[in-house]
This record gives sequence, C-alpha cells and structure tokens, in this order.
Amino acid sequence: MSEKINKITNLYYSNPKVVKAILSFSKNREVVPRYGEGFGKRPDMLSYENDITNLVARGATSFHGSEELWSDPLKLTTEMTPDEMSELRSGWDLLIDIDSPYIDYSKIALKLVIEFLELNKVFSYGIKFSGNKGFHIIVPSSAFPEIHLGQEVRKTFPEWPRALVEYITHSIKPKYNRLVSETGVNFEALQRKTNLAKSDLFEAKCPSCGSRSIEKQSVRFECNRCNTPYERPDYQPTKRKLKCTDPTCPGFFEEIERKKYYYCENCKTSSFNKTQDITNPQKIIYEKGSNQSAKFEEEFDANKLGSLDLVLVSPRHLFRMPYSLHEKTALASIVIKKEEIDKFSPRDADPLKVIIRDFYPVAEENEALFLLNAALAYYKEKKQFEEKSYQKKSEYTQSADFSGVSEKDFPPAIKKLLQGLTDGRKRGLFILLTFLRCLEFPEDYIVAKIYEWNKKNKIPLKEGYIKSQIDWNFRQKRKILPPNYSNASFYKDLNLLDKEPQTKNPIVDVLRKLRHMQKN
Repeated sequence: MSEKINKITNLYYSNPKVVKAILSFSKNREVVPRYGEGFGKRPDMLSYENDITNLVARGATSFHGSEELWSDPLKLTTEMTPDEMSELRSGWDLLIDIDSPYIDYSKIALKLVIEFLELNKVFSYGIKFSGNKGFHIIVPSSAFPEIHLGQEVRKTFPEWPRALVEYITHSIKPKYNRLVSETGVNFEALQRKTNLAKSDLFEAKCPSCGSRSIEKQSVRFECNRCNTPYERPDYQPTKRKLKCTDPTCPGFFEEIERKKYYYCENCKTSSFNKTQDITNPQKIIYEKGSNQSAKFEEEFDANKLGSLDLVLVSPRHLFRMPYSLHEKTALASIVIKKEEIDKFSPRDADPLKVIIRDFYPVAEENEALFLLNAALAYYKEKKQFEEKSYQKKSEYTQSADFSGVSEKDFPPAIKKLLQGLTDGRKRGLFILLTFLRCLEFPEDYIVAKIYEWNKKNKIPLKEGYIKSQIDWNFRQKRKILPPNYSNASFYKDLNLLDKEPQTKNPIVDVLRKLRHMQKN
C-alpha cells in the first residue's frame, strides 16, 4: 500500500460529493470497506453518509460493492445455499472487468466492448477507471427482463452474466488480437513484467473445426551409422536408444532437432507432416489417432495481456465502487465518458481534482434482451461442445485407480503450488480443488489441505470465498479436470513451472507415475 493514500484518505472522503456518489451507488448492495490490505466484516452495507465518514475515521481506505442486488444484504451468510441466496437476490448488474498490465491495451479492449454493446442495441452503460491499469463497464439490472425463457432473471446469477461476458470476450477477440499486435509489442519488456514469453502469446486454431489447438513437439532422428532419417510426433525421451529401422544396420538413432506442431483434441486434426518409413514404403508415421495433416496458422493471443475477468462473475464477489481510492496507486476510481477514453491518463484520476458523475445509468425496458438471447445461444452451443470434449478427456481417467496416491506422487507444479502464492490465489485454488477431487481424495482431506494451503499464501483468501468454491466444486455431478499446462494464465503466470512439462495435465503426470510403479 502506498504511503500517499494514508495522507489523503481523510481529506478525500471529506468531500461531500464523493460521499454522496458512493452512498448513491451502494443502494441494495453488499458493501464492505477495505482497510489497507484487509477487508472489513461481512455482510455489511451503507445506509447513511455518516456510515462512510465513520468508517474512514476508523481507517477505511476504499469501499467495495457487489454486482448482485439484494432485498436485504445484512441477511447474507456463508452458510446459505444457492437457492436461499437466489431468493434474497433482487437482481444483478452486468459488470465487465477489463484489466491488463498496460493501460493502452485496456483501452483497446474497453473501446471494443463498448462498440459491441452498441452494435447489440445496448446504449445504457457506465464506464469507470479501476484506479490502476483497468476499467469497469456496468450495464444495469433494469436493462434485462424480469422473466425470460420461463425463468426469473434475478435467479440466473452467475450463469447468465457469465454467458454474457464469455460471449462478448469471444466476439471481440479477433479484432482485439489484431489491434494489440499492430501496436508493436515489446516482448522482452513484457516478459520481464508479466513472466509471459513470446511463445505464450500465440495460439493456433484448428483449420478444420476452429477449436484452439495444443502445441506439441516432434523429434527428428538420424542413424549414427547409415544416416537413415526418422521422425516421431509427441516423442517422450527414454534412456533406451532407438535402433535403426533398417534391419541390416546395427546403428542407433540420434536426435537431430525438435520441431513444434499443432494438434486439435476435438477433431484430431494435426499439423504433423505424415512421414513415410524409408525402409517400408507401406508404413506411415503419423500423429496417433489423427485424421489428417493440415496447416495451422499461428495468431497473436492478446487476451493474455488484457482480458475480461470472469472471476468477478461469482456469488458475492465485490468490486471497487465508483470514486473509491486505490490502495496501490492512491488514485480515484473515477467515472469517464466514451469520448474521453483515447485521451484518458491515470493522472486524470487525481483524487483532489475529481469531477463527480453518475456511474449507474437508467436503461430502457428490455434494452439488453437482444444481447442476452445471442449470448445464451452461444453459451448453449459452447457447453455442448465442452461436454463432448470432457467425455473424451475423461474416458482414460474414469477407469483409473488412484488408490494409494500420496503427496509424494504429485507433479512438481502442484508441489510448488502447495507452498503458497503471492499472487493468483484464486486461480491456485481452482487448480488445487480440481486436482485433488480428480484424484478421489476424501472430502475432509481436500478441505483440510485447502485451508492448510491458504495459510501459506502471503495474503490468505477469505474463508467465506474458499468455502463457497469448495461447496460449488463438490456440487458438480462430474469431476472437472485441472487446467492443462499449456494454459499459461494458470501455471506459467503463477510461476509454477521450473521446466517444460512432459505431459499436458497434472493428472496425466500422476497416471504415468502410477503405471510406472505398477510395471516395476
């Protein structure tokens, strides 16, 4: 926390216009003050202007509100079931969180989101600076119908707002990638700041089905005696040397080079060039199970530099309220206009020079209905595709026997994660929960292990948040696989990989170790 915020907090919040703006936005919301690095008690709310000034006098530095609207926020408890919470919820706002290590990239995403909202006939939205490097966009609850597709919309949180955010992200992504790449990215400076290498910022879509492909490696060999060439896709090195494929040659293959290629898990399309065996023209070497060879085009994935945050779309999640201060920068989370985006600078958020504006617009009836229908159609198709993919992925794990697995069998990335994190604790929690549940550990073990891990984090997560995530995970009828190692925003971004993994998923690491033990 910066020293500057301690010097200006009392002065800033003594501005009656600031106090009035915060109180106005807090209506029907759970509101929690932040005291430097820690938050106040929950649940809490604001009723009067004196509530704000009294909390500031006790050391509050900022105020955080829910995107969900409640009939009585003080009735919220961590023990509530989802149904009980839905009954208490009176509505929800669509809150889009845009964040990037670079404010210029955040601006590009912000303008694209606004352009897409207006294209879908949504003009009632508010924009505010987050106080650091990002922005928040809000579409009020009043823009959505009360009843839609036979459901009370207030009870569709977080599924429907999550569908909206995913749909918007998917729709603006191609243009966002292009515009960011055209700015001329300094990859060396970026790696120093974000721990993302240049290779992490490119992806290749399958030319057959459009799904995101995974990167693999093929190894090209040459015989040390007769120079016979040989190439294998996805080859895992062992201590045993490969004998030359020429039966008349006593030589062994030596590795010459490694090349990357792409493979689509959805339709089995591979970019690996099928290679004919020199000694047997009828024998073809190819990616196991693949349908064909095809050309995959790499494209810049700017979403890793500035994304729309889905973590924010979760029960009782809080975001910085308009005109609250930011603890790191001591800047105010000010409201801005669309036409001010290009020229906006964080200096414009000087807390002693703020101009108060309304962040929460009044929408026309059913203004966002067109956007909602499009998002739900996209989300339904996406879920069907994910379900098919999950069934394929889980076939080999469902029959596996994980009995006897202990922490010594965990892969290095998981062992490192268990030592605690400084940043990315929510992503770390997701990895641990899915990993431990897939390995069929007892529920009491998983709960104890998660709380033990949380104590090791530099700043522990709130117990209420952990409990809600554990409860949600165990309510799922099917086990969710942990993210693949190729998902840089999880493992690489959290600095969990000390070397390149030899498998694509932590569960596969455990399976290989088990099979190796069984063979021995």
